[in-house]
Amino acid sequence: MQVILVQDVDNLGGANELVNVKNGYARNFLIPQKKAVEANSSNLKQMEEKQKQLAKKEAKLLSEINSVIAVLKEGPLRIGAKTGVSGKIFGSVTSLQISRAIRDQKGFEIDRKRIHIVDEVKELGNYKATIDFGNGNTTEVEFEVVSE
Repeated sequence: MQVILVQDVDNLGGANELVNVKNGYARNFLIPQKKAVEANSSNLKQMEEKQKQLAKKEAKLLSEINSVIAVLKEGPLRIGAKTGVSGKIFGSVTSLQISRAIRDQKGFEIDRKRIHIVDEVKELGNYKATIDFGNGNTTEVEFEVVSE
């Protein structure tokens, strides 16, 4: 029996996916628990429409991500830190400080959990961090640590 999954089901498939299952599994478990619907013509049309809408949404999101990446590549971020006489900073630069610098200098709100600093930042100088936007979209951002 062919069914369209409404939500992700372990070891079977993801939402909006057409799968073949045994009749009893579909009638006694998937359909009563609202995890799937029968694959008839109207439900297949609804599934195709949902997939079209999802594709449009993903294309729009990808264009927004590309515009953010272009702005982040324009120039390095400047992050101020308190330093000692020798040029070492007190503490270290964290992803939270990079996130705030992006918000203040570039105008984009990026979650600090998406930012990964390549090298540990303990001194003044130029460094790199990577930002993961999801779906395989990552970019590298340069930032400069300067004395306050």
